[in-house]
Amino acid sequence: MMQYKTPGVYIVEKDAFPNTVVAVPTAIPVFLGYTETAADGPVSKKYVPTYIASMADYIKFFGGPYAPQFTLTASADTKSYTVAQEETSRFFLYHSVALFFANGGGPAYVISVGSYADAVKNGKLMTDFLPTPDPKNPLPEAPFDALKKVLDVTLVVAPDTTLLAIDDWNGVWGQALQHCNKMQSRMAIIDICGGDNARTHDADTDIISGTNGFREKIGTNFLNYAAAYYPWMNFNVVDASTISYNNLNDASLSLLITALNSELTSMNPQPAAPMATNMKALYASLARTPAPTPAPAPATDTGTDTDKPVTPDAAATAATTPDPATIARNHSQLMQVSPLYQRIISDMLLRVNLLPPASAMVGVYALTDANQGVWQAPANTSIALAVSPAVDISSDDQEDLNMPLDGKAVNAIRTIPGRGLVVWGARTLDGNSQDWRYINVRRTLIMLEQSIKAAVISYVFAPNDASTWVAVQNMISNFLINQWKNGALAGAKAQDAFSVAVGLGSTMTADDILDGYMRVTVKVAIVRPAEFIELTFQQQMQVS
Repeated sequence: MMQYKTPGVYIVEKDAFPNTVVAVPTAIPVFLGYTETAADGPVSKKYVPTYIASMADYIKFFGGPYAPQFTLTASADTKSYTVAQEETSRFFLYHSVALFFANGGGPAYVISVGSYADAVKNGKLMTDFLPTPDPKNPLPEAPFDALKKVLDVTLVVAPDTTLLAIDDWNGVWGQALQHCNKMQSRMAIIDICGGDNARTHDADTDIISGTNGFREKIGTNFLNYAAAYYPWMNFNVVDASTISYNNLNDASLSLLITALNSELTSMNPQPAAPMATNMKALYASLARTPAPTPAPAPATDTGTDTDKPVTPDAAATAATTPDPATIARNHSQLMQVSPLYQRIISDMLLRVNLLPPASAMVGVYALTDANQGVWQAPANTSIALAVSPAVDISSDDQEDLNMPLDGKAVNAIRTIPGRGLVVWGARTLDGNSQDWRYINVRRTLIMLEQSIKAAVISYVFAPNDASTWVAVQNMISNFLINQWKNGALAGAKAQDAFSVAVGLGSTMTADDILDGYMRVTVKVAIVRPAEFIELTFQQQMQVS
């Protein structure tokens, strides 16, 4: 209290309004995976949660996508060709983040678990995502330890985990679910290994229910903090201008040149002589010139200048690769004159545009939250840049996905006649729980819990008496009234939608107060989705 000892005028300001609860963000994901680089100038960003608000931010810190490499194979009669992407050149993170922004995503965090070069050299391993602690060098922290300090993350996505061996995938997501349960403020949105393959419904080989399938490997712990989607999707995120003959390995490029010349020979009618000559010259120019072998250095140094080992000139020993402008020009000409080349490029694009759907779904979450609210189920909606599901799912197929005996529901993405491609499921992996069955219920509770927690912390060490109890009760009630008005809570009246209790004889005993506990009980009736709508029709007697 102010001391009045010197004559004068004193100003006293009194708070007119109580503290309020502010809703926390609900759709800020963290993406884990491999990147081209991970640096901010000289500072390494590996394993450091880095805030981004656009793809420009991502490129600034983490670089671009990995250039995919393909293998071209001819049939026995050399009349058809198949394209396969080399597994070492498959990385999903860059395009997954692009899908997140394309589907309405906003701010996010990215954690680089390693570079493309290291993953190609050493393989993609669980230890990239869960590095072994080094007592001598505790920094940087492991990803999930670092994420404990980033309080605004609400979703965890790791598309590159689908490139791991199934047991490594299991190890990463086991840690992720444990992290989500401990933080109580985020959900894991999981991509299924092999989700581009159809189900076999075999006890051993089925990707969902087999012995090495999703449900077997994901375990039983903390499943109310997770959701999964199937199948993978064919997207249109990789532009045709980014793929060319230069993405073929050396042997496949030689095979392509042979195939193009064979196609030219078999054309009917044959192109005019000048055109044929130009096409042959174009095909010949595609070949890569192998690097010359540098002369070996002398085994011993005799002391003369000519005997000293000399480092070969890099320019003289490098393989001759056309510059990007030449590649683009050749690619454009090939697309105009060769139907075979068009088919091969189309197949290559199909393979690089086949991606796990979780990152796109996180963008759908963000858009749904912004337009309708976190309490709206993120289902019965389309996905931007999605062309088709990798596997067609019928209503019969979805029965086991949506309501399995073990409750581990997998949300289907389907093409429905008259509606197109839609997300057709909104369940968590804890489908047998009536508390946590639906994604929107889990996420709404997270929002309410974290918002109220952040506001009530200002009352820590306040007097544990009736005035504090009333202030806390009114603050929480005012927040929940606003949520009820917005549609998050169900009830004809506010009293039907929620209740807040705090006080001696209500939520606390005298011993609780002596021990320093103030206990607040909040009950809420969260709106749940109408998953099954039954229409009943009956004929009636004519009455007039």
